[in-house]
Amino acid sequence: MAKSDHKAREQRILDAAAELFAHYGYDKTAVSDIAREAGVSQGGIYLHFDSKEALFEALLIREMRTYAESWLQRLDADPKGGTIAGMYRTMLYALNASPFMTAMFRQDRRVFGSYLRKPGNFFQHFQGGGRPSPRFEFVQLMQEAGAIRQDLNPKVVTHIMNMLAYGLVAMDEVVPAEEIPPMEDLIEGIADFMDRALTPDDGGNQEAGKAIIRQISDAARQQFEHMSHPVREE
Repeated sequence: MAKSDHKAREQRILDAAAELFAHYGYDKTAVSDIAREAGVSQGGIYLHFDSKEALFEALLIREMRTYAESWLQRLDADPKGGTIAGMYRTMLYALNASPFMTAMFRQDRRVFGSYLRKPGNFFQHFQGGGRPSPRFEFVQLMQEAGAIRQDLNPKVVTHIMNMLAYGLVAMDEVVPAEEIPPMEDLIEGIADFMDRALTPDDGGNQEAGKAIIRQISDAARQQFEHMSHPVREE
């Protein structure tokens, strides 16, 4: 039997799953909970997804796609979107707009629970195999295009970028809320630091920068398509 192609119901299920997983976590959310929240029968869930794990991974892929599209839209609308500061600013705004994406970025154990211990999980797929990280590859490409200073160590730059992005979404665990500035001020401040530290003196090649980001986004989109569960006959 073919899986259902009822897209509106599938999105309703994924919306319900996103809310419940973010609130209760993967381990404490049952398929029956998602069905009830989505207003469908439990059997209706299995018309779209083979298991809770399959549903969860479909949600991860959907949220990554949504985040990437939001990032690109912000990037295209930003006059300085092709600079490292513009890239980082738009990425952080897109990340902060999605609580589920923030949890993904942190690999929040409260949200992801036992899923993180599953061999071959979503995160291992992107991080494993000894391949350079996508952000490291991005930094190298931006340096080659003249959009980032070429006299800097790309591995160090990548690690600093990771530290800043992770710190943005995780500092509330170690710093009292009243000591944390407004999120918009933090994002703009990080972008300013990145611009001053990484942009070449001549302003860099902004068009090349935007082209590289679109190239990486297209490659990620194809990877998401490959990871999506194909329609199967039973």
